[in-house]
Amino acid sequence: MKVLLMRHGVTAANLKKLYNGLTDDSLCPEGVEAAISSGIDPGIKSLYASPMKRALETARIKFPNAEITLCHDLREMDFGDFEGRCYEELKNDADYVTWMESGGTATCPNGENMSDFAERVCRAFNALVAESIEKGASALIVVAHGGTLMAIMSRYGQPEQPYYKWYVNNCCGYRANLDETDWAQTPVFTDCELFETL
Repeated sequence: MKVLLMRHGVTAANLKKLYNGLTDDSLCPEGVEAAISSGIDPGIKSLYASPMKRALETARIKFPNAEITLCHDLREMDFGDFEGRCYEELKNDADYVTWMESGGTATCPNGENMSDFAERVCRAFNALVAESIEKGASALIVVAHGGTLMAIMSRYGQPEQPYYKWYVNNCCGYRANLDETDWAQTPVFTDCELFETL
């Protein structure tokens, strides 16, 4: 089965480099323009998306004829007290310093930690794989968030790389393959490649 994982288009918060997890903002004009210019695939008939506006808007632009199934647990990490703030605002905050020193693995105050977030995302993704296999689908397409993609790729991508090594820019993502017959025992992607345009 072919797999395509795409990060949503640019938002105003992205341009300002804000921690933007559960804030439900739309694409900014630059984001809409880039989503269009980086390729549209009218041939895709179905996909899964995070319910956040920025992911849903991106999916509708990039795959205009697709039936979109929302998956709540594909949403971005909850940054808690860091939400909507940038490094300059937070650099002297003791909790933020602790979080940064942990490599982003500690729990964000009133938010999630990386381990719980990744577990949530991968549990949801695994369910989508199972559903797609049961339907006999030839492809599984997901439009979600940078953190979501990093969680999935750090769990299943080959060659193995740490979480942050799988970072992608807006409207970019990964193409890969998975073996439907082996997935339950050996859940890994093969032929992983970064893409910047469809």
